[in-house]
Amino acid sequence: MPTGKFGDVSMEKPRLSFWQIWNMSFGFMGIQFGFGLQNANVSRIFETLGASIEQIPILWIAAPLTGLLVQPIIGHFSDRTWTVLGRRRPYFLLGAIASSLALIVMPYSPHLWVAAGMLWMLDASINISMEPFRALVADNLPSSQRTQGFAVQTFFIGIGSVVASAMPYLLSNVFDIANTAPAGEVPPSVKISFLCGALVFLGSILWTVCRTKEYSPQQLALFDGEPLCEQEPKACWQTFLCDIKAMPKTMVQLALVQFFSWFALFAMWIYTTSAVTTHIFGTSDTSSALYNEGADWVGLCFAAYNGISALAAFMLPWLAQKTSRKFVHSLSLVIGGVSLAAMALINDPAMLMLNMVGIGLAWASILCMPYAILAGALPSRKMGFYMGVFNFFIVLPQILAAGILGFFTRWAFGGNTMMAIVLGGISMIVAGLMVIRVKDEDEPNRVCNSEPKSAAVLSAAI
Repeated sequence: MPTGKFGDVSMEKPRLSFWQIWNMSFGFMGIQFGFGLQNANVSRIFETLGASIEQIPILWIAAPLTGLLVQPIIGHFSDRTWTVLGRRRPYFLLGAIASSLALIVMPYSPHLWVAAGMLWMLDASINISMEPFRALVADNLPSSQRTQGFAVQTFFIGIGSVVASAMPYLLSNVFDIANTAPAGEVPPSVKISFLCGALVFLGSILWTVCRTKEYSPQQLALFDGEPLCEQEPKACWQTFLCDIKAMPKTMVQLALVQFFSWFALFAMWIYTTSAVTTHIFGTSDTSSALYNEGADWVGLCFAAYNGISALAAFMLPWLAQKTSRKFVHSLSLVIGGVSLAAMALINDPAMLMLNMVGIGLAWASILCMPYAILAGALPSRKMGFYMGVFNFFIVLPQILAAGILGFFTRWAFGGNTMMAIVLGGISMIVAGLMVIRVKDEDEPNRVCNSEPKSAAVLSAAI
């Protein structure tokens, strides 16, 4: 295990307790609550407000574009921030406040363009909160605990998404709140779900901000064995470009894996509602009870795959310890891709739950393994920036999907949105096969488990 050196003293970050990791990751539940509501309901809102099938991918392009711009910038500035709240936590809080406001407004949008604008604001704000969370785990945990740290994040992502995705269905079927509305109006069950999402988002972020401490830049420099800098050099475009050109090889290899993985996910998120309501429920009339029943069922399916991911989050670190992170990620993506493509073979809505098991396994691995592999290849002083740049390879395939899937669906697939889901499944299988090329430089199974610690650093430990 690589360690930092200061003089003759070798130092490693102290291990954190399970509850410290738990508190540090709790805010991700709120972030994913917002994402879960967005992924399961935004296409439904767009269709309700009059969007055509061809328009939906273009309307969704706001989400990846904001991630492309926001995450590297927030990552760069969070690397250079130190306030009374620490390094990453100010950005959690700022993003949570803006996201909560967007969640409150979106389902009450009177026009399609207003809903599209709220999606843009919501996604930008979620990215402001989310990007520093990845860097926080890498900042605070030693290499031997990073897989566990990202797995706990994955657990909270799963829990938040389960509740968020299932909420319209539960409000309608358990609490008897209407899931239909006049043409052009979002149902009350969706409106109430978004209001609840705003409260959960802000509350969970406040918990992490209040219950988590951070290492100062000086402490992180000691861990990395780097000289202490009183003041960081001013950033410029040349610095950004040089840092991007100097990306570690592991990051470049993971980029292709991420590209094909997220192309598949984006296809699933934007087309599952349309594919399930037309292919399985047999209707495209957004004001009909049958359509809204199908849309609610999609929300329940999304809740199911997120629930599976929450459970898998505890299994994946154990399996990675027995095999390797690469093996776990490759296997999970292949299973997920087959499950996604096989949705085209389903006629009974209940049978979709079997597909959600495989998709949930892939989703858990996507949220955990790439970041655990990547963190060991990045310098701490640029952890936030590189984590933000890594988001390029999540965003670019989504932009590509938004640009071409509408064309393919209309002209190549004859308007059959289920074929776009099949294409996504094939893309995920390709991603799984490409994991074989990745070099995991910090694989815990290949390094010593001893963790020398400095008394001086331990005194400042979280």
